[in-house]
Amino acid sequence: MNILVINAGSSSLKYQLIDMSTETLVAKGICERIGIDGKLSASTADGRSLTNEVHMSNHTEAFLQVKLALTEGECKVLESLDEIGAIGHRVVQGGALYKESVLIDEKVILDIESLHDLAPLHNPAHIQGIRACIGVFGSEAPEVAVFDNAFHATMPEESFMFALPYKYYEKYGVRRYGFHGTSHRFVSARCAELIGKPLEDFKLITCHLGNGSSITAIKDGKVLDTSMGLTPLDGFIMGTRCGAVDPSAVLYLMEKEGWSVKQAADVMNKESGFLGVSGVSSDDRDLIAAVEAGNERAVLTRRMLRYQVRKVIGAYAAAMDGVDAIVFTGGIGENTCDLRQNICENMTYLGVKIDPVQNELLRRGAEGELSTPESKIRVFVIPTNEELLIARDTLQIAGK
Repeated sequence: MNILVINAGSSSLKYQLIDMSTETLVAKGICERIGIDGKLSASTADGRSLTNEVHMSNHTEAFLQVKLALTEGECKVLESLDEIGAIGHRVVQGGALYKESVLIDEKVILDIESLHDLAPLHNPAHIQGIRACIGVFGSEAPEVAVFDNAFHATMPEESFMFALPYKYYEKYGVRRYGFHGTSHRFVSARCAELIGKPLEDFKLITCHLGNGSSITAIKDGKVLDTSMGLTPLDGFIMGTRCGAVDPSAVLYLMEKEGWSVKQAADVMNKESGFLGVSGVSSDDRDLIAAVEAGNERAVLTRRMLRYQVRKVIGAYAAAMDGVDAIVFTGGIGENTCDLRQNICENMTYLGVKIDPVQNELLRRGAEGELSTPESKIRVFVIPTNEELLIARDTLQIAGK
């Protein structure tokens, strides 16, 4: 069965077509600048590609372009849309309503809409994508919602509760939800395969490090804690997000600068992190170049990331009373060798030992172990594949 995986943003639409008989990619693409001007980039597994400047005023027009790319022209891979067995949608926030992936119906759509306040940058875009997809592709192929926070639903109360008045949890659902759940779920399952043990039989810390980053502690096969909170802003320094800061610092700046709530949110979400501290870029690759050019703030930014990642790993090792394995994934986690080396060489108290040569080899999609046989904790690099996990859930649910 072919599964179409959709990740809809406010002005973008990413897709992958996956043949689930072999779990291989057939085609993928992205519609960008929806509602502005429009650009479609598409490619196929056999090497064909196209880039078209095409106006897309909304997500419906974007899906029409996806339909054309899949069934006509240079990147044609389907004779008709009937060859798509089911469609899986990434949905960032399912709140406490959904603890697993579900078949989409009108109730599910309304439930996702009811959670807009918890993910104002994501959930409205997902709903636009779902409704547009149904309009273009029809109702014949089942559509499934795969929730980004569902993997974290096993967190105990002491982990997910904030020390705010309890009535705000009851009234508004203010609590830790966590994000990147599909990534943490995929790499944790793969780590269990590599170790040769059920996930329930060891303690694991998964580090998804990219433009957005989060770390998750998994004990007894369940999430004990995760670094992102009510929104993806919480945790540690990211591309443009500040991560956890003293709330009083934000209130102080709001008073001094005269910020509105929206302005404060924009500063924390879009102007902080790597970009805000370095003044150079939100991309770690640009920071590396700036470090080589002698930029001290770029040096500081990269030091902050390493320190904060080590601190979270240490806290989670303490919370679980030990750790058996650590996984690095995400664009930075998979490719930034000096980050992994710095983090691991500063965890001697845990008995971590890595092979520097192997560490240098593990990048650009490579999977493997960088810890030595003497290491008390096994350390892996595992490329994430959120789209494949979404496709697997979609196949399982559609098959029912």
